[in-house]
Amino acid sequence: MAMADITIYGAGIFGLSIAWSCVTRGATVQVIDPYGVGAGSSGGVVGALAPHTPENWNDKKQFQFESLIMANRYWGAVEQAGGLSTGYARSGRLQPINDDRALERAKTRRVGAKHLWQGLAEFEIVKAAGTWSPKSESGLVIHDTLSGRIHPRMTCAALVAALASKGCDVVAEGAPDGIIVEATGWRGLLELAEQMEQPVGNGVKGQAAVLQFATAPNAPQLFADALHIIPHSNGTVAIGSTSERLFDDPTSTDQQLDDVVSRARHAFPVLQDAPVIERWAGVRPRSKSRAPMIGHHPVQKDAFIANGGFKIGFGMAPKIAEIMADLILNGTDRIPEDFRPEASLR
Repeated sequence: MAMADITIYGAGIFGLSIAWSCVTRGATVQVIDPYGVGAGSSGGVVGALAPHTPENWNDKKQFQFESLIMANRYWGAVEQAGGLSTGYARSGRLQPINDDRALERAKTRRVGAKHLWQGLAEFEIVKAAGTWSPKSESGLVIHDTLSGRIHPRMTCAALVAALASKGCDVVAEGAPDGIIVEATGWRGLLELAEQMEQPVGNGVKGQAAVLQFATAPNAPQLFADALHIIPHSNGTVAIGSTSERLFDDPTSTDQQLDDVVSRARHAFPVLQDAPVIERWAGVRPRSKSRAPMIGHHPVQKDAFIANGGFKIGFGMAPKIAEIMADLILNGTDRIPEDFRPEASLR
C-alpha cells in the first residue's frame, strides 16, 4: 500500500472506527493488530447501546447522547461502503418498574428526557404487555426509544470491509508510518501504566452467553437485575454480563456465567427453554476515570490515544471517531475535559 498518513495500533471498535472516519476524509491509513480484528472485548456478543439516565446531566452524558443519535447515519455509511451489516438498530429498551419509589424516579426521568433528549427520543412509562417484557411488580415498564443494539463482531467485520473499499489495510504486523494512534485496549492501559509508573486503568473481564431465540425484527432490548438482554437480527439473544476485576484466564467461562444465565431465565421467563449456543468471555478496558481516554498520547510525542471504552465503546464510537479525526487531521480539539488522558492521571 501507499505510505500511510496514519498508523493505528488496535483493530477493536475504537481503532477501526477512527480509521474509517479518517479515510473518509482522504487520509491514508493502516491498522495493525497482532491479535487480529476484534480480538478483545470488541469481538464480544452483547452489543447493548444503552443511554445514561436523563438526569444530573453532564458532558459525558451529552456526548453519549449525540453519539447514539448519529449512530444510524454512521453505521449506515459503513454498511453501504463495505456491503456488510453491523446488526445495528435503534430498537429501544424495556425496564421494569417494581415499586412506588421506582415509579416516581421514572416520572422524574421522563420529564428530564423531554428536555435533555431534545425531542429526538422518548422515555415513557407504559403497561407491560406480551411475553417479550421483563417481569414487573407494578405492571408498568419504562420504554425508551434512544437505546439500540449492534452486533460487535458483525460491526468489526463491516468496518474492515468498509476500510478495504477505501484501500485501508488491517494487518497483523507492519512498520509504523505517519501519525501514530494507540487504540490497544486493556493491554495498552497496562503498558501505559508501566511507562508512567502510575495506575491509569485496568482490564475488567466480562462473561456473556448467546441463546437461540428468534424475536420479532428490531424487538427492544430488555434490562433488569443488572442484565442486558439483546435480541439480534440473526435469531439469537445475547445475555451479559459479569464484571470481574480479578481473573486468571481472560477468555474462560465458568460458574459466574451459569449464574447470569439462570438470573436471566428467572427475570425473563420467555427465555426459560432457549438453548445456550455460545459462551464468551473477554476483557474490557476501563480507564481510571471510567470515561474513555482520548486525545494526545501522554507519553509518545506527536501521537494519539483512544482507549478505555468500558461498556460504552460501541455507543460512543461514532462521535469519538469523528472528533479524533478532527484532532488528528485538522488539529481541532473538541474533546471533553473528562475524556482527556490527564483525567485518568490525576
